[in-house]
Amino acid sequence: MKVLVIGSGGREHALVWKISQSPLVTEVFCAPGNAGIAGLAKCVALKVDDVDGLLEFARQQQIGLTVVGPELPLTLGLVDRFREAGLTVFGATRAAALIEGSKSFSKDLMAKYGVPTASYGTFTDRDQAVAFIEQHGAPIVVKADGLAAGKGVILAATVEEAVAAVGSILCDGAFGSAGARVVIEEFLEGEEASFLAFTDGERIVPLASSQDHKAAYDGDTGPNTGGMGAYSPAPVVTQDIHDKIIEQVLKPTIAGMAAEGRAYSSILYAGVMVKDGELKVLEFNARFGDPETQPLLARLKSDLVPVLLACARGDLSGVELEWHDKAAVCVVMAAGGYPGDYAKGQVIEGLDAAAAIEDVVVFHAGTTLQNDKIVTAGGRVLGVTGLGSTVAEAIDRAYQGVKAIHWQDVHYRSDIGRKALNR
Repeated sequence: MKVLVIGSGGREHALVWKISQSPLVTEVFCAPGNAGIAGLAKCVALKVDDVDGLLEFARQQQIGLTVVGPELPLTLGLVDRFREAGLTVFGATRAAALIEGSKSFSKDLMAKYGVPTASYGTFTDRDQAVAFIEQHGAPIVVKADGLAAGKGVILAATVEEAVAAVGSILCDGAFGSAGARVVIEEFLEGEEASFLAFTDGERIVPLASSQDHKAAYDGDTGPNTGGMGAYSPAPVVTQDIHDKIIEQVLKPTIAGMAAEGRAYSSILYAGVMVKDGELKVLEFNARFGDPETQPLLARLKSDLVPVLLACARGDLSGVELEWHDKAAVCVVMAAGGYPGDYAKGQVIEGLDAAAAIEDVVVFHAGTTLQNDKIVTAGGRVLGVTGLGSTVAEAIDRAYQGVKAIHWQDVHYRSDIGRKALNR
């Protein structure tokens, strides 16, 4: 079977890496891919939002399974188009992807179906938003309603910061059309966890627990990013918390989506905040997390392809996932200045040395080939993933890989996974 993976990031490299190991697969394509993916799959020069081009390619190549990585093609209705053409595709429909595409929709859904989340307000008017902030005080969270590549969330420590954030998003267009509406939320204290699960709209097959590190700098400081690293398993997700996420979050959300005429059959990602044995949902994503996918797939023992096919066909009955006992830690190596302005085209040194380290896998995100050299081409450049018998061992292995790699102005956090050690 031929498989097409859509996307160009570290998540897609991890998907291609895992899919290419399946005995069911004869050939893997990736559109548009990156310099690392090119070693495992045939990269196709099609953008993720070129739905017509991707559909035509899948038809011509007789692709047996298409796997959508990023959120943009989901919200553009790629899955709907492929299904209408009789093609097997893994991903959320346009209607279902609204759970990520609009934070206000997601919050309203949770409120309606009793899913625990932060109190909130939704605004298109600056003055009303400012009045809400002044009424509730700080710290407070200001979010662009639409898709902003993981960067549209501002944790405001003061009322002044929150008011400035509203002005930046609503009035100055900091996130373009994604910021035509803002969601302002209560600031939640606790420890964050990522919980991903496959669902066919009824059955739920959870993945192992994981934790992302959204802030740019050590100690969870600095601006929000798309994610600076992740690890699995996450000790904050105890068996009790695991069960609560299934019962209090996933089941009512999936049932609620069906009731709203937005049947959900794909991977559902719940970002949750855990405190004192209770949890609240921060956000939903309608796709695999990035960078959580890298450590999760590094730990996954099962063949991923039958699971993706079962989910795409809407029947997960009998599907179970097997996991390696090892822990995995992914450290994102980013361009200096990310998530703000950053340079591209820096030559990356030491990739072969890092790949030669036992239990280290280097997943490419923002890379491209230039004059036979691999150079930086994005904000998040690499996801260096280490495996170990414990999280501590996996951290050591990942940072061994990180220290073997260099380019000008490289930036990475030095504390990925430390919360797990504190537990």
